[in-house]
Amino acid sequence: MRAVWIGALAGTLLVWAFERAEVAGDSMAPTFHPGDRLLLVRRFRPLRPGDLVAFDDPRGNVGRIVKRVSSVTAAGVDVRGDNAGDSTDSRDFGRIPVRSIEYLVLRRYAGGGPS
Repeated sequence: MRAVWIGALAGTLLVWAFERAEVAGDSMAPTFHPGDRLLLVRRFRPLRPGDLVAFDDPRGNVGRIVKRVSSVTAAGVDVRGDNAGDSTDSRDFGRIPVRSIEYLVLRRYAGGGPS
């Protein structure tokens, strides 16, 4: 019976800690391309410039946005796309509250575009 509880707890933890996302646009090229599938992990550490992060769209659209942290201040997190000319990011919607960025991009596990 104990093994069942441990297994259930471990399964719940995995569901809570990890998430998946699919890249929809070109804003993160050349790092990620449309169709790339990403494994996200819940953030347990402070954010740093250069981190790849995922957060709910601050414009109220359904879905997650993947961007790179440009800077972290008391006022919030500045995020930018790697492809500045094709990115909707903090230049458009402003800084993101630190608490709103729940996930770090752990890795790309399947590709839709060039590597």
